[in-house]
Formats: sequence, C-alpha cells, structure tokens
Amino acid sequence: MARRWEADPSALFVKRLGKSAAELGNSKDEDDCPDIWQLSSGDVAVIGRDLTDHYRSHLPDGVSLGPDERLVVIPGNMLSAAKADIPDA
Repeated sequence: MARRWEADPSALFVKRLGKSAAELGNSKDEDDCPDIWQLSSGDVAVIGRDLTDHYRSHLPDGVSLGPDERLVVIPGNMLSAAKADIPDA
C-alpha cells in the first residue's frame, strides 16, 4: 500500500527553526547539536537523540513506528524557541 506522505530525500536545508543548540545552552561543541530545520520541500528535519529502542515498547495506544522510522528526542527549550518560526496550518 502506498503511503500518504513520503519524505523527499532530495530536499535541501533551508533555514533553522528557532535557535541553535549552542545559543540555548544545550551544546558545548559541534558534535553535540540537536537541531530543527525547515527543508525546501516544506517538511521539517529534527536532529536529536535516537531513543527508538528505549521507547518502542512504551508507545501510547495509537502510536507506532514504521521499520524505517526513528524516535528522536530534543530539548524542550529548543522546540519552544522554534515556535515563532513555525507557521500556522
């Protein structure tokens, strides 16, 4: 069955949403940088800690992970800082 949405691997990074991890005090170097980016396709890329294996058996009812999906966690202040950059639907 075809998916209703598919990520476009040719999409490019357009702009950071919110502030960098360094600006928010969530990173001390370039190797430890959670981030949120708008892509040229309009989709959003999230860089965070991969906790798929930890949370897979604790997902709420109605939540699932496909075999090619990963659950990532970012600092809450990072999403809050991005709020002004996220357009209303």
